[in-house]
Amino acid sequence: QPANQDQLTAAEDSRRRAVHQQTKRMDTTNLPQLLMQNLNHPHWKVVGERCLSCTNCTMVCPTCFCCSVDEVPDLNTGRVERQRQWDSCFHAEFSALNGRPVRDDIPSRYRQWLTHKLATWHDQFGTSGCVGCGRCITWCPVGIDITEEVVAFRETGP
Repeated sequence: QPANQDQLTAAEDSRRRAVHQQTKRMDTTNLPQLLMQNLNHPHWKVVGERCLSCTNCTMVCPTCFCCSVDEVPDLNTGRVERQRQWDSCFHAEFSALNGRPVRDDIPSRYRQWLTHKLATWHDQFGTSGCVGCGRCITWCPVGIDITEEVVAFRETGP
């Protein structure tokens, strides 16, 4: 059944409160170009040295969708079931090809995640992969803040 006016008003009030709680801001002006022009920037190593590759950011992000596909045999029936499991691009094994990881260090995995989220997502979906919820900031055990990382690239990039 459709929402009544009281429910619509309550939903709008909740939305308005949520907007006011979002205090972090990110300058997205030419952000995809900035990140793609700085793929070899030394700051990737700096943030990569702090990152634990714990996957908290990807597990709480409402737009992350990385998954792995495994074939699980059932020895009783002789059947094999293909299962898709939620995964993270921060796992070294996630990018493995022919048994070896393509991105074998944390800085390269962090760069992949951030450039996908804030740059190449535009090519893929026509919008940013960041909804501004701040969950990745909240749940990072070492305090990495993507809004501050963007500022660092703006201050030191070309």
